[in-house]
Amino acid sequence: MDKTIEVPVYLLSGFLGSGKTTLLQRLIAYWQDLGLKPGVIMNELGDVNLDGLLVEKEVPTAELLGGCICCTVREDLAGELAMLVERDRPDVIVIEATGAANPIDLLDSATETAMYAGIEIKGLITVADAAHLLDMARSRGGRTYALMQDQIRCASLILLNKIDRVSEEEAVELEEAIAGWNPYAPIVRTVRCETDLAQLLGTGFTPQQTAEGVPIKTQSGGFPMLGSSHGHVTSYTHRFTRPVDSEQFQALIDELPREIYRAKGLLTFSDTASRFLFQYAFRELDFIKVTPQGQLEDMAVFIGEHFSAAELRVKLEALEASGEEADR
Repeated sequence: MDKTIEVPVYLLSGFLGSGKTTLLQRLIAYWQDLGLKPGVIMNELGDVNLDGLLVEKEVPTAELLGGCICCTVREDLAGELAMLVERDRPDVIVIEATGAANPIDLLDSATETAMYAGIEIKGLITVADAAHLLDMARSRGGRTYALMQDQIRCASLILLNKIDRVSEEEAVELEEAIAGWNPYAPIVRTVRCETDLAQLLGTGFTPQQTAEGVPIKTQSGGFPMLGSSHGHVTSYTHRFTRPVDSEQFQALIDELPREIYRAKGLLTFSDTASRFLFQYAFRELDFIKVTPQGQLEDMAVFIGEHFSAAELRVKLEALEASGEEADR
């Protein structure tokens, strides 16, 4: 596959019964109408994927069964995603996670593949059941409520689904609560996940922003595209064009904002002959000397909640530039 062509990947998150599979079916139909070939990865905790029966047979599909995509089958995800890209060559991929999946771990698992397969994570869409979320928010109900909050906090865009099951006053109450957890992601009210998918995916649409660069939140007909350039993202991938100094790279990592939870990547350092795989989590940085198979480019993936990808990119480009000047 041409490594210069990156396959866009969309992640679907949301608690059990929120409507993720309904949205998945709508996305598949939308892309097929455009003449595109979508691919799907579906995750279920059980040993049988009943939702997979709802996806047309001609759609390339991979199933991850018997565990959650963010823990017991996370290594399988990277393999299945790479295989789907190489074997079926889809134009776009959707990963639908089980409702029990932690969104940060989901992003971590998905971006692992970006180190050796030509994919680009475009965004995380969270689908929320309006009535269920309202009940949880009012009762502040335990782990389920905490997981719902995490799924919303990490979203690029939120579908407040089954909105017909709550009153207008309750809908406003929900939107205010959601905005408190995630002030950046647009909120879209839907019934059965029906919405303008062209705008949802950013086709021919320029995000509106405030003077401070924060996207304007709207409920219909004008929400920013996923993966837009406003800088408040959940993941950022940087591809290096040259080796960098190891000490300067470590200093950059030491100064990362706390909004960045995890990072990983493959690097060539200018002050050593080896290549290294690096892992960053819980403010700790580890390096592992590796000899990669094939032609893998140097890159780093950063994952977190609404950090500024633009500021991080500037620092990484300055790091590369300093290495170039040292060679002169």
